Amino acid sequence: MTKKRLTWVDALKGFLMILVVVGHYPGDLSFPLAQYIYWFHMPAFFLLSGLFFKPVLEKGQLKGAIHKRFMQLLVPYLFFVLLITVIRYGMEIGSGNFDLSWYLQDFWTLIVGGRFARGAYGVIWFVTTLFFTYIIFLFMTRYLNQTKQFILLAVFYILAQAEGYLAMNIIGGAPDEASQVIPMLWNADVALVAVVYFAIGYYLKDFWMSISWKWLSIALSVTVAAFFLDYYGLIDYHLSLKFLRYEHPLLDLGIPVAITTVFVGLFQRVADWKAFAWLSKVENHSISIMYLHLLVNIMISEYMEYGIFGYSLFGILVPIIASIAIRDAVPYGKLLLGGFRPRKRPKEHGDPITQS
Repeated sequence: MTKKRLTWVDALKGFLMILVVVGHYPGDLSFPLAQYIYWFHMPAFFLLSGLFFKPVLEKGQLKGAIHKRFMQLLVPYLFFVLLITVIRYGMEIGSGNFDLSWYLQDFWTLIVGGRFARGAYGVIWFVTTLFFTYIIFLFMTRYLNQTKQFILLAVFYILAQAEGYLAMNIIGGAPDEASQVIPMLWNADVALVAVVYFAIGYYLKDFWMSISWKWLSIALSVTVAAFFLDYYGLIDYHLSLKFLRYEHPLLDLGIPVAITTVFVGLFQRVADWKAFAWLSKVENHSISIMYLHLLVNIMISEYMEYGIFGYSLFGILVPIIASIAIRDAVPYGKLLLGGFRPRKRPKEHGDPITQS
């Protein structure tokens, strides 16, 4: 049963990573594909992360848990940001840009990160937000009973919605510009809403591990209704966690959870089919795909034009090749790709083995 679950999870994560690439396609499409992808794909990542969260039951294990997530999330983050920056700055120097003030301003933007880092760094907000989300939930489950956890989650969600309303309706304007009026390091504030999706994955673990036909049908009905209402202008729904575009308290939970339920239920039923095995391979290289697909297409678009298929193909295949090269040829390559696994200490009396 465990193997089957891991199969559908890996295939689903691979599929979601493809949607990340497709959702960043800069060209115009006759169908609002990116809008509908954004309805659920990032909440789904947080939800799936919560699904496999393991609470720390003893105070002495907190440090090890935080260290593990730092190594798995922030070490690859620092490596890929440095790699992208070296390539970008090399291209800038090659094109004749020797303006020191430009580099200083650009480097400061990278330090702040989050929604302020654009272009080739457009995805880095997710990793830092996931790290903050994990830390918040780790301490919540360690020090608060479940009732207090639910109360705190409600407070977080209200605060997140209030910030989203401030950005979208009071500051106003384009979401990317409006959100940047609110200063924040590494998009830490987005963890207020991300931790709610994370918690839905954790608390409803039994539900997610085996989606029944009944719930799949209900979720599919909600999904189809949402698409229908939006497509025909009866609702105008948008969701962008990165840019604080969440201002509909019910829809921001209902729509992402419904669509995620549909895809979880479907992948639980088809993931073992050989036709979907390649999605698990994509997931194996998801770190590199996430970080590099934007840079790859920025570089390639300088020399050729292509549509969404070419954009997606290059954005997936080239990072996979880079991932293999980093893994096999770079010292500590597996570590740089998030493959950190803590060593287990021999069990002593009163000293539980650190869980990996």
